[in-house]
Amino acid sequence: MTMDTNVDLRRPHKIVILNPKGGCGKTTLATNLASYFANEGPAPTLIDCDPGGYSMRWVEKRAAERPTVYGIAAYEQDKPNPRPLAGWPGSKQLIVDLPASLAPDQFFHQTYDADSILIPIVPSEIDTYSAARFIADLLLVAQFDRRNRSLAIVANRTKHYTRSYRMLMRFLRSLEIPVIAELRDSQNYVHAAAEGVGIVEMPAWQVRKDLEQMEPMFNWLDRWRTRRLDGLIAEELRRMPDREVTGTRLSYTH
Repeated sequence: MTMDTNVDLRRPHKIVILNPKGGCGKTTLATNLASYFANEGPAPTLIDCDPGGYSMRWVEKRAAERPTVYGIAAYEQDKPNPRPLAGWPGSKQLIVDLPASLAPDQFFHQTYDADSILIPIVPSEIDTYSAARFIADLLLVAQFDRRNRSLAIVANRTKHYTRSYRMLMRFLRSLEIPVIAELRDSQNYVHAAAEGVGIVEMPAWQVRKDLEQMEPMFNWLDRWRTRRLDGLIAEELRRMPDREVTGTRLSYTH
């Protein structure tokens, strides 16, 4: 059997951050990722779909001497005929900050071509219940395919040894979705947002613990091509009769 995994490794890495529950840290996650990729270079594109415009305000606060982050206010588009989300020329990452209260029928439209989907969840009974319903909608209504290995969870504003944290982690462990980071409840994120920077741009001595917690998330995102190919290959091998596995040919766009 011949398997063609036509993954274009040249196109930008599209990262979608979503959770219909407000206050879970979507914009904090989006701006810190934008800061990280900006410092790695070249300049990423941060697409703000939230009518509140919080990500765009963060971009506007950035000092001119900081590494560039291109900002696009997608919420200003005409809703009847929205344009496809696209980044600035040269950007290798498109970071999409979606609004709260996203209807289930919008999930597919926003995620069908995403390479990485991050769901930030905070430890509370309400947020855990909301996340359970939302993830079910994402997997069933949007018919999202976990075989691509592009979906992950970020536990946000965590306080270890609290009841709400233990409840959240029990719930997350019950899912077949990786938890790629557990970020503490830190004022450093508040200060960074106010200054138009990310954690990676703050004094290392001040944010050492936060950087350690974010490192696994950065590593997971940086491996997006490998995750996508591994997921496609694993699924094809699973479907093959044993006698055909040795004859597999892989091809993809360089």
